[in-house]
Amino acid sequence: MSKKPLILGIESSCDETAASIITENGQGNTVVLSNIVSSQVEVHKEFGGVVPELAARSHVEKIDWIVQKAIDDSGRKIEEIDAVASTAGPGLIVCLSVGLSFGKAFASALNKPFIAVNHLEGHALSPKLNSELNYPYLLLLISGGHSQFLNVQGLGKYKRLGTTIDDALGEAFDKTAKLLGVEFPGGPQIEILAKKGDPNKYDLPKPIFNKGGCNLSFAGLKTAILRITKNIKTDQEKFDLAASFQKTVEEILYKKTKIAFGEFEKQNNLKDKIFVVAGGVAANKNIRSMLTDLCIEESFTSMFPPIEFCGDNAAMIAMVGLEKFKLNQFSNLDHTAKPRWPLDESAAFLKGAGIILE
Repeated sequence: MSKKPLILGIESSCDETAASIITENGQGNTVVLSNIVSSQVEVHKEFGGVVPELAARSHVEKIDWIVQKAIDDSGRKIEEIDAVASTAGPGLIVCLSVGLSFGKAFASALNKPFIAVNHLEGHALSPKLNSELNYPYLLLLISGGHSQFLNVQGLGKYKRLGTTIDDALGEAFDKTAKLLGVEFPGGPQIEILAKKGDPNKYDLPKPIFNKGGCNLSFAGLKTAILRITKNIKTDQEKFDLAASFQKTVEEILYKKTKIAFGEFEKQNNLKDKIFVVAGGVAANKNIRSMLTDLCIEESFTSMFPPIEFCGDNAAMIAMVGLEKFKLNQFSNLDHTAKPRWPLDESAAFLKGAGIILE
C-alpha cells in the first residue's frame, strides 16, 4: 500500500496560533491526527479587540512549541511529514508573516514542498475534514472578516455571487456584543444573551434587504445598535436587543441565501444541490438551524464543519495543503504574505460600486 501524504498545516492570520497534522485513510477520507489552537483572548481582552503588534508577538512566542505539540500529538515523526502548508493571506500582515516564515523555514529544513494557502479556501474546504464533499457547491462564508456567497466549482475555482458591501457579519456580532458590555470576544455570547430576550422588542434595519441580489450590508444595523444602546438601562433591555439583533440577522441571511440559491441553480444544472456554511459565525446554533430548515424547503443538502473547525484553525489549512499536494501545486519559498487575497480574483471590485471588498 502506498504511503498516504502527511501534511503539516500552520495558521497565524489573526489572533490564533495553530498547527495541525492531517493525512487520509484508505478510502481517501481526511484524518485529522492533531489540531492545536492557542487563543490570544487574554492578550487582547483589555483592548476590546485584536491589537496586531501584540498578536504577532504572541505568534512568535508560541509557534515553535505549538507546531511541536501538533507533531507530538499526531503520533508521527517530523521526518514523515511530506509537505508544509501555511496561511499566506488574507489577514493581518504582521501575523501572517510569522506563520508564513516559520512554514517556509520548516519546509526548507526538511527539504519538503511548501504550500501557501488562502485562509478563505481553508474555510471553503473545512467540511471535508469530517465528511465527503463533492463539487460544485454553494458556499456561505461568514466570519469576523468575511461574508460572501461563492459558487465553488473545484479546488481554486470560485465564483463570487454576493458579498458584504461594508462590514462582515462576525464583526457586527462582535461590535454589538461590545456595545452591550460583553467582554471580547463577545460575538459568540450574543446567542446566549438572546435566549433571555424578546426578539420582537426592537425593529432593527435590514440594509439592502430588498435590493442588491445576494449582497449583504451590516453597517446600518451596527449604527442602529449603537443608537439604541445609549438609552438602555436594564439587563432585560440588553437581552431584548441581543434577541432582536439575532432575529434580524437570521431574517437577512434567510432572504439573501434564498436569492443565492436561485443564482447557484442558474449557473449549475444539478440534481444534488449542496450548500456549505463555514467560518466562525457558522458555529451559531440558531443560524445553523435556520439555514438547515431553509435547505429542506429549497431541496438543498446543508453541510457545516464541526464546531471546532468553524473558527480559525490549522486543520483546514492542512486540508487545502493536502488537496494541492496531490495535484503537485507547490509554492516558491519567496511567496509573500497577502493581507488582501480574494478567492475570486475577478470579483475584487463590487460591480458598479468600485469598492474593494477583500
